[in-house]
Amino acid sequence: MIDTDGRQDFAGPHTMDTTDLYRSAADAFAGQVRLIGDRWDAPTPCAGWDVRALVHHIVEEDLWTPPLYAGRTVDEVGGSIAGDLLGPDPLSAFTAAAHDAAAAVAGTGAMQRTVHLSFGDVPGAEYAMQLAADHLVHAWDLGRALGADPDLDTAAVVAVRAWFEGTEDAYRQAGMIGPRGTVPAGAGPLRELLAMFGRQP
Repeated sequence: MIDTDGRQDFAGPHTMDTTDLYRSAADAFAGQVRLIGDRWDAPTPCAGWDVRALVHHIVEEDLWTPPLYAGRTVDEVGGSIAGDLLGPDPLSAFTAAAHDAAAAVAGTGAMQRTVHLSFGDVPGAEYAMQLAADHLVHAWDLGRALGADPDLDTAAVVAVRAWFEGTEDAYRQAGMIGPRGTVPAGAGPLRELLAMFGRQP
């Protein structure tokens, strides 16, 4: 449940402010980007995406965030966010887009605004949860592409997992995630979350 102050309450004792959750997830992804070096063509767990394609996806998402929080519709933004968004300096392109997206999410009243997405209108807090989930899971993807297991914040993982329980089926029906992975007995929340997103660690 997301209350009117933008706080997300989850099953159990875990409560995390939605903007803090987004910041944690975005920071986790940024931390992996800083480790890329010259490995932009390394394969990732995302089928068909190398590291550059994965970062491009997040940059595109980050570039959409400010205009959507400003109340613009998908049609109004149109094709202004298209093509090669990374250019010759992908790290700088990522840093600039991430900064502007974080400012939009943290803006006064952002969690209470109505955001116009392609499939309908949602509260700003719900949009922030979608963004947080994408950044968090892709932080793991990017880490694996670089040969590491990112140390993701446990509270953020638990929060995203709790939110995604009510969203997983819709994501899968829309073709946004693959079949649920297997989860061994006693697996922790990260393993469970990755399985929900179709990952098989």
